[in-house]
Amino acid sequence: MARVPEIQLDDSVTGRLLLGCVFVSGLRVRESDPVLEAEMAAFAEDLKAQLGAPEALREALAPARRLYRAFGVEPTKRRPSSEALIRRVLKGKGLYRINTLVDVCNWCSMEFALPVGLYDTDRIKGNVVCRVGREGEGYAGIRKDWVNVAGRITLADSQGPFGNPSSDSLRTSVDLGTRSVLFVLFAPADCPAAELEAHLERAADRLIRLNGGEVVDRQVLGA
Repeated sequence: MARVPEIQLDDSVTGRLLLGCVFVSGLRVRESDPVLEAEMAAFAEDLKAQLGAPEALREALAPARRLYRAFGVEPTKRRPSSEALIRRVLKGKGLYRINTLVDVCNWCSMEFALPVGLYDTDRIKGNVVCRVGREGEGYAGIRKDWVNVAGRITLADSQGPFGNPSSDSLRTSVDLGTRSVLFVLFAPADCPAAELEAHLERAADRLIRLNGGEVVDRQVLGA
């Protein structure tokens, strides 16, 4: 069975966020899947219908924006990953296709309107702490740009930061060889814990249905 890193909330974030975590092992990741493609296409059309009005969009984006503002980050300047994905679909640009694991997580992020992190647990070194990034901290992002996490929410292991609600690191990114993952849902502190639990259950079911595997652990931190 895959190793499950311990995850802790540092005092610097306690009371300002909730962290929903799911560990899944035994995955079989593929480049694409026709069932997933069809379901995501249908979801995109539903999203356009649901969030086409400005008022509906503002309401949907509000929780993730509250999370960012709780840490002094202006979300209209540095968007949560969930908002960036939603706006891309609403503009008719479609979604990037990466693999069946990443695609499912992007779908979940848009549906829940909350940032999602996805990490290969074999690439996580030691245990994990969610904290505020320190001055000068950052990492190489998946698209090879530098991600600055100073003063921002970050996940870190024994080698340093590797993820945040805007952009994850190349070091812990998933690929077709990934067999176990940590799925993280970042939510504001005022998000009802029961709602976050429901999101995690839905995400776990979807991950397994489309990638195989089993849930090793699931938890909500900060509630």
